Amino acid sequence: MPPDDRQIRDVALTEALSERYLAYALSTITSRSLPDVRDGLKPVHRRLLYAMRQLGLDPRAGFKKCARVVGDVIGKYHPHGDVAVYDALVRLAQEFAARYPLVEGQGNFGNIDGDNAAAMRYTEARLTAFAEAMLEGIDEDTVDFRDNYDGSEREPVVLPARVPNLLANGAAGIAVGMATSIPPHNVGEICEALRYLIGHPEATIDQLLRRMPGPDFPTGGILVESPESIRETYVTGRGSFRVRARWTVEKLKHGQYQVVVTEIPYQVQKSRVVEKIAELLLQRKLPLLTDVRDESAEDVRLVLEPRSRTTEPEVLMESLFRATELEARIALNMNVLDGGRLPRVMHLREVLQAFVDHRLDVLVRRSRHRLEGIDRRLEILDGYLIVYLNLDEVIRIIREDDEPKPVMMARWGLTETQVEAILNMRLRSLRRLEEIEIRKEVKDLKAERKTLNALIGDKAARLEAIGAEIRETQTRFGGATALGKRRTTIDKAPTVVDVPLEAVVEREPITVICSEKGWIRAAKGHLGDGAELKYKEGDRGRFVVPAETTDKIVLFGTNGRFYTLSADKLPGARGHGEPVRLMIDLGNDQDIVALFVHKPGRRLLVAATDARGFLVPEDEVLAQTRAGRQVLNVSGDIEARVCVPAEGDSVAVLGSNRKLLVFPLDELPEMTRGRGVILQKHKDGELADVQVFRLADGLAWRLGDRTRVENDLRDWLGARAQAGRMVPKGFPKSNRFF
Repeated sequence: MPPDDRQIRDVALTEALSERYLAYALSTITSRSLPDVRDGLKPVHRRLLYAMRQLGLDPRAGFKKCARVVGDVIGKYHPHGDVAVYDALVRLAQEFAARYPLVEGQGNFGNIDGDNAAAMRYTEARLTAFAEAMLEGIDEDTVDFRDNYDGSEREPVVLPARVPNLLANGAAGIAVGMATSIPPHNVGEICEALRYLIGHPEATIDQLLRRMPGPDFPTGGILVESPESIRETYVTGRGSFRVRARWTVEKLKHGQYQVVVTEIPYQVQKSRVVEKIAELLLQRKLPLLTDVRDESAEDVRLVLEPRSRTTEPEVLMESLFRATELEARIALNMNVLDGGRLPRVMHLREVLQAFVDHRLDVLVRRSRHRLEGIDRRLEILDGYLIVYLNLDEVIRIIREDDEPKPVMMARWGLTETQVEAILNMRLRSLRRLEEIEIRKEVKDLKAERKTLNALIGDKAARLEAIGAEIRETQTRFGGATALGKRRTTIDKAPTVVDVPLEAVVEREPITVICSEKGWIRAAKGHLGDGAELKYKEGDRGRFVVPAETTDKIVLFGTNGRFYTLSADKLPGARGHGEPVRLMIDLGNDQDIVALFVHKPGRRLLVAATDARGFLVPEDEVLAQTRAGRQVLNVSGDIEARVCVPAEGDSVAVLGSNRKLLVFPLDELPEMTRGRGVILQKHKDGELADVQVFRLADGLAWRLGDRTRVENDLRDWLGARAQAGRMVPKGFPKSNRFF
């Protein structure tokens, strides 16, 4: 059939793409990746729970094959891949993944080592009591329903959620342009905070945090974060928590000991931790540790053997915390869908208030649904009472009339509903005692109706009812139960343990080699002066520095920046190494002025081509990032020229005009950053070289293969910023001291 030209319109490609991508993004955000703040569930989890309820898989029923559950979910509500749905089901059943499992599994549902669950045809499942509480009242018009994807079924938009599942079990998801990450918390503590919020609507986050101080992970561990950091995370709705493994020391014979790890951080695979420790042991990057063994059964038990009994357990564990996932960062980003289906980041009080508001809405809808049921029942009971007053006449009409319904409706003014109930009444119900019971039921229903109407009209009464519900939830799932007992210990931020580099890197002698073009490598051992070194074609040697693997290597660039490299991370010397510019942010138009091993407590003299410089403590030049640390300020054509240790009492300054000036070292200021002061005046030319030395030992310079020392320096002694005099006879033509 030819297309209708009226249905074809020209649209710019960018406009068409943006419309379609926006539709995809909104679908991903609202229908896949972000949880609803009211029940804390994504659509796939909500559909799983509802489908299992429809299958009758409550906690008191038997188990059914997971394949049956997954089939119902993808066939009725969630038209996506069965693997994704089964993975979601498995996660709801894993005790190490969900703080309060919503599914009780039977069979292999994976383990903390990261092993996958068995295929869905081998495993079985049913709902837990926690999930049952999530669905409580769903048949009482407490939530809205909508058509499923093909209009053949109805599914809930949200669950009634009697328990605060969003914070209790947490959530994680990545949508388009946004993500969510909410760690699990303790239900008993959440309920305590909810009850306080109900009684104090203006409660601050500080007051709420006194009742729920932080996350409670299913795998336990120790939360080591400062109270200020925790507060900031919950105030902004964004942040992270530092969690460490729980460990103990077991004493052995002859003064030996071993460290046993019994709990690991949330979402960390135990097997991956063991593999990482074993890998670091093979690389000899954990000198304080000699072996690791996994003796876990149902519980976690990782045994760590120290290399020496003199090693402090705290130092050993600190080295492991820094190198492995025994310490992890758990993110918090409370980006959720509010009741209006709009994504936004909420802080703690907003999340708690959203749950209270949802439960209030559920309570009102449930009460109105019950009122409708009471009205229908009272209508029927009124009809029954008429029967008892006119029992013989009713029996006669039923026996003699072909159509008794209209006759009875006209005779006593009954409604159709009442007549249907009378006609369907069993003969057994005609006893005299039944009338007394009906009148009692009418009285009770009218009293209940009065209570419900009062409840709907009184917000304070509704809040009190919600508080009672939360108190009951706290009793069922709170800290007094085995499931609700807090597992994660909240501790103060750990004190800084001074871990020597030898604790994470084995001390070995090396030689750092850097070529003229900036290719760097580290050869094992200290190479002698006669060692033959190979370089790439067109390149040659420049720096050959003996060091150890535990040292920090400091580089000074012509841009006046200092850079720091760890000696143990330098490439090996089997090849030509790697360009140092890949390791630090040193531009191609800049060069290396100096390369040396860091010595704490030492001072350095730095100077630029304009003969300005100063002293700087070496501890102040270490850089934490590859961008380096700016120390000597340079601009234009001026470049950093010299960086030498300030070990001595005098400074010898040499200009490109071959004039030499010697002055006392204490005439130079000590600074951490700047241009410095003038070392030597130049009419024409620039700074060539600088040397710091002891005046009593004389000034030395290299002349060919030997070193010459000049002790009589009276002609060159002066004050800082003078021009100096021509160099002594026999001074190198290179115009450098060494």
